[in-house]
Amino acid sequence: MKTMNEETKKEIDSMDYESMLNLWRFSKVGYPMFQGETGKYFSKVMNEKRDALSDDKRVQASKNVGWN
Repeated sequence: MKTMNEETKKEIDSMDYESMLNLWRFSKVGYPMFQGETGKYFSKVMNEKRDALSDDKRVQASKNVGWN
């Protein structure tokens, strides 16, 4: 499990929405960044970054990431 610490928090905070969406869509089940307190924080930050974008930018990010 990825331990929530300042380094992990900074890593999450530095990611843009598209990078987070890419991890969310394509990481294997059980990916450490989505476990425990780290997972809760990742989800919270990702949602905040998504909500800060316009609909057009959210759609474009989704298209850029795609679905393999």
